[in-house]
Amino acid sequence: MLQETHLTYPPLNTLKPVADEVWIVDGPIIRFGIPGLKMPFPTRATLIRLSGRDLFVHSPTPFGAGLKAEVERIGTPRWIVGPNRLHYWWIPDWHAAHPGSEVYVAPRTAEQARGRLAFDCRTLDRSSGYPWDHLIRTLPVAGDYMTEVVFFHIPSRTLVLTDLIENFEPAKTGSWLVRFLTWAGGVRDPDGCTPRDMRLSFMRNRAEVRAAVETMVGWDPERIVLAHGRCYVRDGGAELRRAFRWILDR
Repeated sequence: MLQETHLTYPPLNTLKPVADEVWIVDGPIIRFGIPGLKMPFPTRATLIRLSGRDLFVHSPTPFGAGLKAEVERIGTPRWIVGPNRLHYWWIPDWHAAHPGSEVYVAPRTAEQARGRLAFDCRTLDRSSGYPWDHLIRTLPVAGDYMTEVVFFHIPSRTLVLTDLIENFEPAKTGSWLVRFLTWAGGVRDPDGCTPRDMRLSFMRNRAEVRAAVETMVGWDPERIVLAHGRCYVRDGGAELRRAFRWILDR
């Protein structure tokens, strides 16, 4: 357990403000990969408060009683979002605690979840027409394996990504093998990027993915919140151009 804590971003399961009306919640480690070689991934949720204390919840982490009390002090979860097909596991916990919330998930999430999402879910399959459009921009980025949906909070200039950029700090990877894998995969801090295998899945839609990245750069974010690894707290536009040079420079 001590080792697992060393791999995360404590304090865990508590709200941390990152900008006006924006909070993150650092969660526990999950392990993901092929059998026998599963990498430790620190997890992170993002909450954005809109008008009327409505909360937009991105990539939920575990929802225990302590966090629930904190969240209810700042607002009510209104929209719970699974931004790609891999980030759905704790959505049922948040929805059970707030059954009036609406759940939005990326395409193919139901296929991945295999019945875990046993309630109505809406699909994030377009860039507008959502109840949060006035304050949050939505941008689907489609690949062969999965679509990741990107969000940009306009007032705070906060870009929220999931797996399009991963940025694992060497000191939080746990072993020399994982440090090597993050380097080989192109996702090691300070040069976190899109994982190499995910880049390959975008080759068929290369022009569309490049256009999406150019849209993100055009938003000129101040900061970038990531689901895995160290976030970028300043110079968001420059970090985007660096992290996506694999598609912008070709």
